[in-house]
Amino acid sequence: MIKIENLVKSFGAKRAVDGISFSVEKGEVLGFLGPNGAGKSTTMRMITGFMPPTSGTAAIGGHDIGESPLEAKRLIGYLPENAAAYPDMTVRGFLDFVAELRGLDGEARGKALRRVIDLCFLDTVLEQTIETLSKGYRHRTCLAQALIHDPEVLILDEPTDGLDPNQKHEVRNLIRELGRTKAIIFSTHILEEVDAACTRAIIIDRGRIVANGRPAELRAMSDIAGAVTLRAQGASLQAMAGKLAALGRVEESEGALRVFPGQKRAAGELARAVVEIAIREGWQLEALRTEEGHLDEVFRRITLPDTTKRAAAGAEARS
Repeated sequence: MIKIENLVKSFGAKRAVDGISFSVEKGEVLGFLGPNGAGKSTTMRMITGFMPPTSGTAAIGGHDIGESPLEAKRLIGYLPENAAAYPDMTVRGFLDFVAELRGLDGEARGKALRRVIDLCFLDTVLEQTIETLSKGYRHRTCLAQALIHDPEVLILDEPTDGLDPNQKHEVRNLIRELGRTKAIIFSTHILEEVDAACTRAIIIDRGRIVANGRPAELRAMSDIAGAVTLRAQGASLQAMAGKLAALGRVEESEGALRVFPGQKRAAGELARAVVEIAIREGWQLEALRTEEGHLDEVFRRITLPDTTKRAAAGAEARS
């Protein structure tokens, strides 16, 4: 449903987006991650036709957004960053206006209004003007306008921005449910949303894609992925570390030991080897877990500027 090929956007000498390519199928929810200024919003603006690319193409449902903009945009629901709305309109009036713009009329318009009001929990504020709404309800109203024509493609820029924890939970659930039948891209700074709502994630940094995969695949890029952490009694930490060193590098942290595999092992193999040593040595295991890896660690490692990475590496070496 979404196909991006070699997309570039330059502002003078600066390349905000530098030749990125990816696709999104129906039934996929793609999380679009990156630090501030990475090119996320610029990419989404080009995909929706809000901003023309310097070069490259973006196609929605087989329609090039530059060559067939009306056909492509009919398939898109777009929630931009800091989405604007008419402040003197009521929520009901604004959504009715957007439905009219989308070509909905009669019973179809009424049905669409009822659907998005329920989906976005707007029934208590329908007669309020938008300027009187809290930030959370304004955001919900703008999300409702993106959904009102039941589009096949959703492009959502920071869809949980400004929402309280309960509202974020509701929106994540909504995105996950909509993603069963639609193609969805949503940008976020909140890494937990990748696990909560995404089937796949892309990390973009300085205009380029630096990682692309399912959440589990991204976590597997973490330095601690596959390591085994244990707490045990029956010997000193130093003595236990000495025995476990045969399996790989061992680190101590807050009274626990973490064993990093010295070679590529099948899932669970390192944990079994640790348990065998514990039994042989007569240790009493209190806790044992295999680390899945941390998305935040992967994100920091691949998006930190090179100078910051070198400084961090130097500080670690000195410690």
